[in-house]
Amino acid sequence: MTVHNRLRAMVAMLCAVAALSIGAAPGAAADPLDYVVHTEHVQVGPYPVTVGFTVWPLRAMQSLDFTFEPDGGIARKSGTIAAIAPDGREDADRLSRHPRNRDVWGLDVESLDSSGTWTLRFTIDGPQGEGTADLAVDVLKQPGPPLALSWLIGLMPLALTLVFFAVVWIRTGRRRNADTSS
Repeated sequence: MTVHNRLRAMVAMLCAVAALSIGAAPGAAADPLDYVVHTEHVQVGPYPVTVGFTVWPLRAMQSLDFTFEPDGGIARKSGTIAAIAPDGREDADRLSRHPRNRDVWGLDVESLDSSGTWTLRFTIDGPQGEGTADLAVDVLKQPGPPLALSWLIGLMPLALTLVFFAVVWIRTGRRRNADTSS
């Protein structure tokens, strides 16, 4: 077999592998939030709402998406959500469309910063009037090591790099000064 034929066979094999890998790749999901793994149902006045979570069980400091889908859709409705922490802190936001699924309300890449029982308080105003309801959600402790230890380990390479450059600067600065004084 000549070099030219070997090269042709290798190119044909690479093309076949590329075609198979593209053909075997999974297709795009029909729903951008097809990865909602847990739902809860809450009756907000006259509006039944399905609350979706992309991670379950919830853990403190863990990013996830929330979706809020009232029966009949979000058309002609508005509302707010208040996240009430276990210590009583409250953060209220207007319900807005989820960035990747415009048919539902949602929060994109959010995290709850402490463990304990959180309360999600919904207020929805629509054609059937206004309603308010609470959903209690248990949030477990943060996964992994404590946050301070994680930062310490993460910043260690930066600190060692700064020490290295300081030592090099001190040593080369002295040598340069010695060379210029003679």
